[in-house]
Amino acid sequence: MNTKLLAAGIALACAAFVQPALATEGALGRTITGTTVQSFAGVVPPTPGFDAAIGYVYYSGEIDGSRQVPLNNLLTLGMKADFEMLSLTGMYVWDTGEGRWNFASMATLPFATVDVTANVALGPRAGQVKDKADWDVFDPFFAPIIAGYHIDQTHHISLALYIYTDWGSYDPNRLANLSLNNWTYSPTVGYTALMQKGSLEFTAVGAVDFYTKNDATDYQNGAVFRVDSMLVKRFANGWGVGGVGGWIYQLEDDTGPLADRLDGFKGRSLALGPIVNYTKKWDGGQVEFDARWLKEFDVTRRIEGDPLMVTATVAF
Repeated sequence: MNTKLLAAGIALACAAFVQPALATEGALGRTITGTTVQSFAGVVPPTPGFDAAIGYVYYSGEIDGSRQVPLNNLLTLGMKADFEMLSLTGMYVWDTGEGRWNFASMATLPFATVDVTANVALGPRAGQVKDKADWDVFDPFFAPIIAGYHIDQTHHISLALYIYTDWGSYDPNRLANLSLNNWTYSPTVGYTALMQKGSLEFTAVGAVDFYTKNDATDYQNGAVFRVDSMLVKRFANGWGVGGVGGWIYQLEDDTGPLADRLDGFKGRSLALGPIVNYTKKWDGGQVEFDARWLKEFDVTRRIEGDPLMVTATVAF
């Protein structure tokens, strides 16, 4: 397996973590179920140098009108949201030789658009409110160090702390924003097994998201545990097929005036779906295209939808 593709793959796995969401405060959070795992996410290759990756996510979901949702300074009666995100990621693999440990650093610049429709009650009156944030920079994020450990030629582990900023635009009186207005710290473990001479891959990514308080709304999101995994079989003609799944479980209650009214607004979700990829090689490089569709189910106090994710990973 081309080690430059491994590097770009873990860079793209990093890029997939953040989503154009509204925080657990908005019934979603930093991640969408099943989108955080990418090929080779557990591998930091020994080949030093710079790699780049690009990822695109489309997500349309809703939470029905029988459920109240804390959204910025409002308490909505259900909502529907459409998200699109384009993530550009750069990753540098440090020159640490051919030993068991290798190290890398990465940063991602995401661009997003968000379209939200919600039912809002003001006293005895209720009405539908719509808002849209056009394409602009979403919260950038980075990992100062990603440490990779090669157990053997088959099994690999990566360890990292991803740091998500609050640098996107935010207005607490709007429904649609391009920031969560908090910093998020995510200690993350990735695992990759490359079996059958690398043609069969199993990769899993697990993390816990710790949010700082949204000072504009006095809302504190509880810690969220998440794990995604994928199994892909690649063939000699460049195609690969498999399955992907994810689980999100909130470990702690949210706190704050709106969260207390909703008994902590503690959520969870599951998702399963197929994945297809295609790899094209040429002298000195290659590109891998990846497409997945997931169906969310067993969703509680979170937006429920069918995520669609398309990625392209280029290695030179």
